[in-house]
Amino acid sequence: MALPPLPTEAIEIGAVVEDWRAAVSLAGDALVRSGAAKAGYAGEMIRMIEEHGPYVVIAPGLALAHARPGPDVLADGLAIIVLSEPVAFGHPHNDPVRVVLAIAIAKAGEHLAAVAGLANIFNDSTAIADLAAATTPEEVQRIMGVPS
Repeated sequence: MALPPLPTEAIEIGAVVEDWRAAVSLAGDALVRSGAAKAGYAGEMIRMIEEHGPYVVIAPGLALAHARPGPDVLADGLAIIVLSEPVAFGHPHNDPVRVVLAIAIAKAGEHLAAVAGLANIFNDSTAIADLAAATTPEEVQRIMGVPS
């Protein structure tokens, strides 16, 4: 599976949040703006983290928020929130987080492929820092190498 689309309306740079829940909520809002998810999807992503812990913090400074495919997912989509100040998710090694990615995948069988595709981007050791330093949505799209 190719990576989900990343339209400019699904990218927010310089976001100010109080905590990880607000960061994930903003990512959910970005997925809604892009047409990939309904408003309830943000709550599902937050619930997954509350139930399973900060497993979404997959690398230092990077969280990949997601929930299972379901009625709140309208289409495959990707959102990226770059925080002005990092927030703690409670991960023992990879906190604090400055870049929050959120994915919505419509079909259950494609979820792992999308996560694997995203993980490949971060094999580049500079990708997280580059995203944290990005100043435009177009720059984020270029770093991610995904369709707009």
